[in-house]
Amino acid sequence: MPTLTRSKTRWILAACVAVSANGCALPGLSPAGAGVRLAAADAVGGCENLGKVTASVVDKVAGIPRHPETVQEDISVTARNSAANMGADTIVPASKVEDGKQTFNVYRCLRR
Repeated sequence: MPTLTRSKTRWILAACVAVSANGCALPGLSPAGAGVRLAAADAVGGCENLGKVTASVVDKVAGIPRHPETVQEDISVTARNSAANMGADTIVPASKVEDGKQTFNVYRCLRR
């Protein structure tokens, strides 16, 4: 029976991680989510507060941390999609990213 060399084992492990990561792909920004902006707290003075949303994504794949900017982008997409479902047009970060989770305050700033 053939034995696996160290380089073959690494290649197989890398391929498994890549396949696993692709299986965790998030849906993209929805058309409604595209209408939700990310703003600073000082930009929502005249807006109606609709509540909060906590977005969470996978921050590690096979025990390996994902790049923080990618995690932040995925969280933002998830939060914008969720806020759109609440009738919002603006979100403001209410916490820092921790373990792939972040909370946002949700607002309606434009009168419809």
